[in-house]
Amino acid sequence: MNTYADDIPHRRTRRVSPEQIVALLGPLTVAGGVLWAILQPWRLTILHPLHQGFWWLVVEPPLLVVGAGVLFTLVVARPLLADLEERRATSG
Repeated sequence: MNTYADDIPHRRTRRVSPEQIVALLGPLTVAGGVLWAILQPWRLTILHPLHQGFWWLVVEPPLLVVGAGVLFTLVVARPLLADLEERRATSG
């Protein structure tokens, strides 16, 4: 007896590795901050800095998100990926 499910070809599933997830967290965070800044430009007082102090101009939520993404990529993700790669090379 042939069922409809038997006629469907099996798809190959691609598994996302933990290394890929760690490598994408920083750039996705930066992209989210940039997208936020584009969608809500009134949150960026740099675009209209009248009577604003230094901290009011620097500490803006979209800029903080972009900074967090860059910081994560440089300080956390790169060394972590290097350690994972070194461990994989020595163990196998």
